[in-house]
Order: sequence, then C-alpha cells, then structure tokens
Amino acid sequence: MGIREDVYYEGGPHLGDLIVNLLIGLTIVGIPLTVGAIVRALWLRFRITDRRITVTGGWQGRDRTDIIYSEIVKVVTVPRGIGLWGDMVLTLRNGSRLELRAIPKFREVYDYINERIAAKNPEYSAAANK
Repeated sequence: MGIREDVYYEGGPHLGDLIVNLLIGLTIVGIPLTVGAIVRALWLRFRITDRRITVTGGWQGRDRTDIIYSEIVKVVTVPRGIGLWGDMVLTLRNGSRLELRAIPKFREVYDYINERIAAKNPEYSAAANK
C-alpha cells in the first residue's frame, strides 16, 4: 500500500510543438529541431501530483527524475506557440535545474506548482520568480 497522490497532470508535450517543428523541418536547417520534437513526442512524459513532479524521458524513456516541492527554490516560465504551451525551468536547492519543455496549459501548471511550493517553502516568493 503506497502513499496516495492526486494527479494534476499526466501526459506528454503539447502536440503543437511537434507540428510546428515538423513544418520547420521542411528546411534543411530545421531538421535537428524536428528530430528533437519527434523524440520528445515519443518518449517525454510529465506527471505532476500534489506531492512531486516526475519527468520521464531520455532515449526510449529510460531516464526518470522525481522532484519534491520542498526542493524547488525558483520557477521560470517561457511561453511558446502563441502562448498555447510553454517551457518551465525548476531550480533546486542544490543549484541544479530541471527543464520541462512544451508543457500544455503551462500557466495553470505554473500556478499549481507555485501553490505547492509556497505550502512547503515559507520563504519562497512566487512574484520574484515570474
């Protein structure tokens, strides 16, 4: 019997990221971007719960990273795709960073993550991180 977690979001990157990069791939210069988008679409998965953030990725989805909210000290977002999806960088206490690319509804996810971080880190200020 494990600890119960309420899942807020579980899934892969936004489909628009793949479509835009496939169109860019029609040029020779855009081929590396297209390959990256295809790999992300195939093997990158996010799971955001009330206890942690899990990112599964890498070649054939073999790498897994789990982050608990009390370890996060800074969150920065960048909108992409006319604001339909975005990238997010989580900075941890030890100085390392976790990049979440092409998250659908990233503004809502950002708000959800900030609520959890503020509950775990009283010194955390969401206004300074945007």
